[in-house]
Amino acid sequence: MFANLFNKDNKSTKEDLTLDPNRIPTHIAIIMDGNGRWAKKRGLPRVAGHKQGMETVKTITKVASDLGVKVLTLYAFSTENWKRPNDEVGFLMDLPVKFFNTFVPELIENNVRVNVMGYAERLPEKTKKAVDDAIEQTKNNTGMILNFALNYGSRAELTTAVQAIASEIEAGNLTSNEITEDTISQALMTNSVKPYNDPELLIRTSGEERISNFLLWQIAYSELVFTDVLWPDFSAADLKENISIFQQRDRRFGGLNKKDLSE
Repeated sequence: MFANLFNKDNKSTKEDLTLDPNRIPTHIAIIMDGNGRWAKKRGLPRVAGHKQGMETVKTITKVASDLGVKVLTLYAFSTENWKRPNDEVGFLMDLPVKFFNTFVPELIENNVRVNVMGYAERLPEKTKKAVDDAIEQTKNNTGMILNFALNYGSRAELTTAVQAIASEIEAGNLTSNEITEDTISQALMTNSVKPYNDPELLIRTSGEERISNFLLWQIAYSELVFTDVLWPDFSAADLKENISIFQQRDRRFGGLNKKDLSE
């Protein structure tokens, strides 16, 4: 009985949260995990979890946009995900086609611009076309950027960035002494969402507590929130709860706040 009462109170607390509109994270990144487990719990094939997860993407995109988030980066498909069974990979490659075909009108209505980072040239042609079309159709939108990490891996991204910087040195456009943190940041794929290159908040769903080769450079000072909620179940209330956790954090970036200095 007490557990049920607690769960009801917890749900009510989530829905009744009041967020500080002046402290909404400018850039939220999410590792969308748990689609397969969500399907397994219901005796469904894994692809059913991915399909439901796509609906969650639609919900969270609109909520984040309404809250004033500037960039929402979603880890949609990693460079390691090609190791999954062929039928699952094929389904995942079809998802962007179905997603954008149905959701682009709503993105335009909500003034959301689509951006994709990753090795898109390696995607199947139908997937790449769906992505390119969505980017083109939303390019004039001036609101939140919905940034998909698609065929993305952070170590590969860093390797590509180092190669690009080395090429600049070989061409005589740069010396090794001129390389700064900004040089590296500008060579990374998140430079396409500047000035919000680095997430302020990173969320991972499903209870896993690891980064999984995602934005390794960019999350140096991000607040990390891990939730047990599986991605297909992740709701507007869950997002707001995670943002509330972010707003309660004391972000010192290696320094001290006024309270620490007075003690």
